[in-house]
Amino acid sequence: MELPAKICASCGRTMRWRRQWQANWDEVRYCSEACRRRKVSRADAELEWSILDLLGSRAASATICPSDAARSVGDDDWGDLMEPARRAARRLVASGDVVITQKGRVVDPSSARGPIRIRRAPGR
Repeated sequence: MELPAKICASCGRTMRWRRQWQANWDEVRYCSEACRRRKVSRADAELEWSILDLLGSRAASATICPSDAARSVGDDDWGDLMEPARRAARRLVASGDVVITQKGRVVDPSSARGPIRIRRAPGR
């Protein structure tokens, strides 16, 4: 039996139903206490807009690295924005705007480890 799942509003990873959430599964938005504290900040929203803007200015089949979005938002301090850029990409996958690829193949953003590329979703 497959357990119900939803996407964390902060990190964009898939979270599976847990017994502790039985009473309030419909209200659960975050996969962990860290995500609940982090939420989605203004910088996170800027990273999402940056990803969409960068992809919008390129060919439909073109990809970008999360570092491209981090650099456009953070200038010299872009290194600290790498993980937030990956989270932003995962949230955009959940909304259907982009796909995440590794070695040219679309991968599950919740389980992707290592370098990733971001591409517009087909039909977008």
